[in-house]
Amino acid sequence: MEHVTFRPRGVCSRKIEFDLEDGKLHNVVYEGGCNGNLKAVGKLLEGRSAKDAADILRGNDCNGRGTSCADQLAKAIDQYYTEQ
Repeated sequence: MEHVTFRPRGVCSRKIEFDLEDGKLHNVVYEGGCNGNLKAVGKLLEGRSAKDAADILRGNDCNGRGTSCADQLAKAIDQYYTEQ
């Protein structure tokens, strides 16, 4: 299992952490942001394909910011796979 830490930009959350095992997401945790909503995101994504999750979350916008905490998770996943 590989642990990933990502510093999001342009959103309320300050850090996103998750584990990847066999291409599946585990233990998605946000630091900061909308606590209840982001805990729900983590629960909904547990065990899901990271690439599928990124496809679903990519482009989600929060209050016209052009990004969101969910979109930033997609960026973190994309960055992980780009660097591999």
